Amino acid sequence: MAELRLGPLLRYTDGSCATVWVETDRPCTAEVRCADGARGTAHSFRIADHHYALVPIGGLTPGTATEYEVLLDGTGVWPPPDSRFPPSVIATPGDDDGMRVAFGSCRWAAPPSGGKGRVGPDALDTLSARVAADPSGTRPDVLLLLGDQVYADEISDATREWIAGRRDVTAGPGDQVADYEEYTRLYYESWLDPEVRWLLSTVPSCMIFDDHDVIDDWNTSAAWLADMRATDWWQERVLSGLMSYWVYQQLGNLSPDELAADPLYTTVREASDGTDAVREFAARADADPASVRWSYRRDFGRTRLLMVDSRAARVLDEDRRTMLDPGEAAWLREQVMEGRGDGDRDGGSDSGGAYDHLLIGTSLPWLLPHLVHDVEAWNAAMCGGERGARWARTGERIRRGADLEHWSAFPSSFDALGDLIADAGTGPGAPASVSVLSGDVHHAYVAEPSWPGRTPDARVAQLTCSPVHNSVPLSIRLGFRFGWSAPARALGRRIARHGRCAPPSVSWRRTGGPWFGNQIMTLTLRGRSARLRLEQARADRDGTHVLRTVADRELA
Repeated sequence: MAELRLGPLLRYTDGSCATVWVETDRPCTAEVRCADGARGTAHSFRIADHHYALVPIGGLTPGTATEYEVLLDGTGVWPPPDSRFPPSVIATPGDDDGMRVAFGSCRWAAPPSGGKGRVGPDALDTLSARVAADPSGTRPDVLLLLGDQVYADEISDATREWIAGRRDVTAGPGDQVADYEEYTRLYYESWLDPEVRWLLSTVPSCMIFDDHDVIDDWNTSAAWLADMRATDWWQERVLSGLMSYWVYQQLGNLSPDELAADPLYTTVREASDGTDAVREFAARADADPASVRWSYRRDFGRTRLLMVDSRAARVLDEDRRTMLDPGEAAWLREQVMEGRGDGDRDGGSDSGGAYDHLLIGTSLPWLLPHLVHDVEAWNAAMCGGERGARWARTGERIRRGADLEHWSAFPSSFDALGDLIADAGTGPGAPASVSVLSGDVHHAYVAEPSWPGRTPDARVAQLTCSPVHNSVPLSIRLGFRFGWSAPARALGRRIARHGRCAPPSVSWRRTGGPWFGNQIMTLTLRGRSARLRLEQARADRDGTHVLRTVADRELA
């Protein structure tokens, strides 16, 4: 009898359909049955001796929530008979419903070997406990996980012992993840956590990778990539990372129609073993990043979400270095501007544009503390040869050592994104808000930009939230607090002058934070209004973990 190894994960939902992802221990037919009579089935497919199914469910009623169960070959496997959690549900948005979008990044399932200081309560675990305690209460309509869902280079003691039992950890990548099988171990460790497992079964999720999903500093520079490709273990590592990301994360990001049109998914489902097809796809994506698009779009009523790949889509040549390759940049502009229209903004939902709120999800923040921005821009100039070959070599060492590879380290891309956001937020049909949602930097903040000579009609904000569950050393706290200060800003300007850096096309100010801790941000979007709430996971005196609100404000 087939058994459930991992999942179910409720992934895509809209007003009438949904997808549910599962991993099973053998080939089988997976079925989802909803209490309202909706159902769907899918036969499992095989990748590297693992079996998966992505079940499409049609016939759902907009604006409703229905309990569901999962069956494998006709036998019920979810919910477990001894579950302490409420039944999992599929909730579909209605035409007039608002949206609650929760987001964050950087989650250790367990602290890595050696530890890095106090970690504290897991914000996803704590969110799950709150939702489970009041299943009919307020919950997120979608959860955006903005990178570092797993850590391939910072593994727990338990995973380290497991890896040491299957290969020699003195060779290759050592006690980091080496291949597809070891990647599956990371997902089991993360998603079998009881609270997280239940939360992901009942709250739809959208995901995008960041560096630790493959390795720290992934695609920092052309020189970095050349050094990695010279090792005898990197090829297997990156192919396994991309393969596992496609299976465990990317498939669930897509709608049933997109899945039906995906030739790789068709090939994998029709094959007795899809391993070679997915491996060839990953090899092509690694060799020619422009041949694959990991970015995607989701529309939730009058809210448009664009999840942007800011890792694999980079152009790394120093003389034309960009965060997004030309095709990716063109796709992003097309998705932002599609359906903007020429209507008037009368304060209602009939404002003429295709959406009232634009969310741009990118794992790396666009707007950083001013000192960090200036140092990254300076470093890009040094590495590009602005001060000669000696400074270029020094700049490369600093870039890798200090992780200087955010949007500000790609100055032309930083300016291009700013111009696109200003265009999107200006003129007839402009949305009420444009929010750039990011993580990565292990603190949370709100920053608001302004453009010389133009004032967008939309409220524009950089909303950064991380970590979900990770350590935040004192050095990070002190460094980022200083990075936002006036003296740091003056220092940054001096550093930028040394690099002969052109001033950025946009200025910005911090309007919230910095906040430190394990945390989740939630945007509540209703009509033309937007409200932001930041909550941190904390331990009460009795040891109970709770989410405490540390910021709650209107954005639009």
